[in-house]
This record gives sequence, C-alpha cells and structure tokens, in this order.
Amino acid sequence: MSSLHHLRKIFAVVVLVLMLVTTSACGAVDQSNRTAQLPRGQTTLSYNKLEHGDTAAGQDFGNWVVQTAQGLVKDAYVRGNDKLGVVITPQVRPNEVRPLARSLVQGFHRNAPNRDLTVLMYAPDKKLILTAKYDNSAQQVQYE
Repeated sequence: MSSLHHLRKIFAVVVLVLMLVTTSACGAVDQSNRTAQLPRGQTTLSYNKLEHGDTAAGQDFGNWVVQTAQGLVKDAYVRGNDKLGVVITPQVRPNEVRPLARSLVQGFHRNAPNRDLTVLMYAPDKKLILTAKYDNSAQQVQYE
C-alpha cells in the first residue's frame, strides 16, 4: 500500500512538472511598471493584503501555482517579478522538494523570461527549506 501511495505522489509531481512546463498562467505581460497599490491612508501592507503577488500578474501566477499543484502547494506568492515563494503541504516528501522546485523554476521562467529568478521553498510551518536560483545567462539552477 505504501508503494502505491509513493507512486501516486511521484505521478502528481510529474504531472505538475508537465503542467508548469507546457502551460502558462499569464501571457507575456510587461510587469516592469506595475506596483502594488495601497488603499488611501494605509501605509503598510500585511501578508493577507498582498494575497499571492505584489502585481496583478504575480497574483495570477501565485493563484495558478496553488490551483495546479494538486495538493502539493499550500500557498504561493510572487514578489518583485523575480521571486516565487512556495509553502508546500505535509504530503511532499523531502526527496520531492528539489524536483518540485525545479519544475516551479521552469514554469516561472516561462512567465518571466530573460531574468534571474529565485524560488523559495518553505515547509508547512513556513520555515525556509530550499532556495533555487535560476541564472538566466548560464541557464542553470543552483540550490541552497
């Protein structure tokens, strides 16, 4: 039974990788001039106010990641058009974190081409467990 459960999780990761590589959450949107808008009189933003991104396109991508992750991602957010933070669910095994991060880098790169990107992977308790940095000039991912 546990091998069936393990195969199901591997299948979910493979499906997520394929979905992130072959689809796009938002088209080629120029995000360079967009900023988060504060309501009049408000000087600070809480995490809840920014939702999944500090731009409309970033929020759309964060929402899309959560929806297409099939229960592997609890929360996702985009900051500054080059950082994606992801909170994984307890169902993600430690050996599945790096492949999931790689697929998220690939999907994020499709939506933000020609940029150096960072994907921050957080445990369910929101502690940072892995950082994947994509170097656009070298076209490689480094893990920290």
